[in-house]
Amino acid sequence: MELKLTRPICFFDLETTGIEVAKDRIVEIAIFKVYPNGNKESKTWLVNPTIPIPPQSTAVHGITNEKVANEPTFKELSSQIYAMIKDSDLAGFNSDRFDIPLLAEELLRAEVDFDMKNRVSVDIQTIFHKKEERTLSAAYKFYCNQTLENAHSAEADTMATYEILKAQLDRYEDLENDIKSLSEFTTRKKSVDFAGFIALNDKGQEIFTFGKHKGALVDDVFDKEPGYFGWIQNADFPLYTKKVLTAIKLKKLNNKLT
Repeated sequence: MELKLTRPICFFDLETTGIEVAKDRIVEIAIFKVYPNGNKESKTWLVNPTIPIPPQSTAVHGITNEKVANEPTFKELSSQIYAMIKDSDLAGFNSDRFDIPLLAEELLRAEVDFDMKNRVSVDIQTIFHKKEERTLSAAYKFYCNQTLENAHSAEADTMATYEILKAQLDRYEDLENDIKSLSEFTTRKKSVDFAGFIALNDKGQEIFTFGKHKGALVDDVFDKEPGYFGWIQNADFPLYTKKVLTAIKLKKLNNKLT
């Protein structure tokens, strides 16, 4: 089954220095773009992360400091990467919880104003976990009856993820071949930022999900404790979380002025 698309969708995968969204960096990124007319294009970049790659990370993906020493930095590649994804929805394996948040951090760090306002995401891992509860390699074997060679190679993982989604659509009749519907199916919670520090309550209002103000309205916290916003901006929170909170604060200020 081929995907029914109204706009392009980019399947992508990252290999990184680690798993901390706010601190770690990309060392390899592969993007596989599918267009509504069926055309496809694929690009893979090795990236100099500008920080050391820990041995435990190299043990997973095989990318060493020496291998990327002469590769471009993410900032140098950011315009090419953004040009490929800017008109597209996004998809990946565990992408909602890791790949998209980390990609957003890298883009914002490179001064590219990335957000998800006019796009949706499909996390193929969530479909898999809701249906079968397995890993990427097991998913590829289960759905495509093939062994995933070169696992933890960004390009191999990206292509496997694309093939798995098509096979999932063939297998599950209740899955609608529509990117927006798939995005809704793979959304775990109503997070406003990628990292999940800000969510929506049942009334669609922004609330904090952590710390002493967990469950409290963001607007109320900013009214009662104005310094909390400044603390977050200066603390080690993801850049996208800070961007979301700034937008909420500005919206509140504009509402007071009008």
